[in-house]
Amino acid sequence: MKPRRTKIVATLGPATDSKSKITDLILAGANILRINLSHGTFEQQKEKILLAKECATELNKIVGILVDLQGPKIRIQALEERYLNLQENDSIVLDPTITYPGNTDGVGVNHPELPKEVVVGDELLLDDGRITLSVKDIQGSRVICQVISGGKLLPFKGLNKKGGGLSLPSLTEKDKQDIRSITGLPIDFVALSFPKTADDIRYARSLLKEQNNPAHIVAKIERAEAIENIDEIIEASDAVMVARGDLGVEIGYAELPGIQKYIINRASLSDKAVITATQMMESMITNPIPTRAEVSDVANAILDGTDAVMLSAETASGEFPIKVVAILHEICKAAERQRFARAARNRVESLCERSDESIAMAAMYIANHLKIKAIVALTESGSTPLLMSRIRSTIPIYAMSRHAETCRRMTLFKGVHPVYFDVTQFNAWDISKYALDKLIQMKILKEGDNVILTKGNIIGIGGNTNTLKILEAKNVT
Repeated sequence: MKPRRTKIVATLGPATDSKSKITDLILAGANILRINLSHGTFEQQKEKILLAKECATELNKIVGILVDLQGPKIRIQALEERYLNLQENDSIVLDPTITYPGNTDGVGVNHPELPKEVVVGDELLLDDGRITLSVKDIQGSRVICQVISGGKLLPFKGLNKKGGGLSLPSLTEKDKQDIRSITGLPIDFVALSFPKTADDIRYARSLLKEQNNPAHIVAKIERAEAIENIDEIIEASDAVMVARGDLGVEIGYAELPGIQKYIINRASLSDKAVITATQMMESMITNPIPTRAEVSDVANAILDGTDAVMLSAETASGEFPIKVVAILHEICKAAERQRFARAARNRVESLCERSDESIAMAAMYIANHLKIKAIVALTESGSTPLLMSRIRSTIPIYAMSRHAETCRRMTLFKGVHPVYFDVTQFNAWDISKYALDKLIQMKILKEGDNVILTKGNIIGIGGNTNTLKILEAKNVT
């Protein structure tokens, strides 16, 4: 049976912060474990990172670790009561100068520039869009609003402006300190919250470089402004995440499905991986089975071409964290069997600029038109398997690298299955034979299987893939 192509990102939290639960998550199919730095202390999250690494090592599994920076989040502040019961046409005042528990006459907001960045007629959305306000007047620091769509407003809930336009920086002081603190920890990906331009990505990368931290940057697309600058953000990032929570609030939920497809397509054309996130299996926080709509949502993201689907509260605080990963695995497998998720002719006619790109494209074309069991890519940096993964195919790609960090980063690429293999232990002329022999020993291949193998002539240099062979797997030990 062919392995699942779509990758699963599972968030650790109170429901899954024990060694046994993390082990079960990995065994159920999680490829990447996410640690959300928005919650708890850094020391608590550090323990999770180290425990995740320990579990993966003991299981002899290659698992990526992603830390998600909190980023800037505009929130209302403390309230006099447990919540405000806002009803349609009620009046409420937002005022960033208020430091005491508020009520409808005045509620604090942690964004001093709010009165300058809104105008009469703007819509403000609270608690991920569950409550909608219309700005009716601005008097000094007081933003006077009318409730359009009401509900129970709890303290410290988020605030967004429909259409975007609020000017918080992408990296807060907490984020900068977290970047410094994660130095030396086994982290493969850093997710950057609320970037608006490529400069936000470049600044975050400069901070990582100052710490000699090689972690790859995942740009979370959750601001309306990010859509306007999507190509430059994708180019500056290593991967992107369609963060549908805040993004849906800012652009409007009706626009979200089309924008999701657009981001996935733009990223694929730029040879970057994509994670689709937020409420993928939300009902399974409290229910043992997903809704039919959630199943369709996941399947459509896969048919769109996403590399990975992400679980947040479902595994962090839900009642069925292991079961939701297992069910998501089955949904992914079923979606991948559909005709639209299989071989495609995209990029067949395009010109290649580098030899490794041409080898990757040729390998995928041959694999889709010849009886091939697998593609075996000997890689230093993971760039050739990434390029291969941009072409839709049912043929699994086994990416073999001597670098553990390269193997972990490849856990994000759809259809790519990383295998640790130290090419320096073998004579250059024997590398291909011993690589296939290792896959036979792992019961991935059988003797007689036809495979495509790609490699570079010079060991130890990334981006140097220039050789493609069609071989028959044989046991040489």
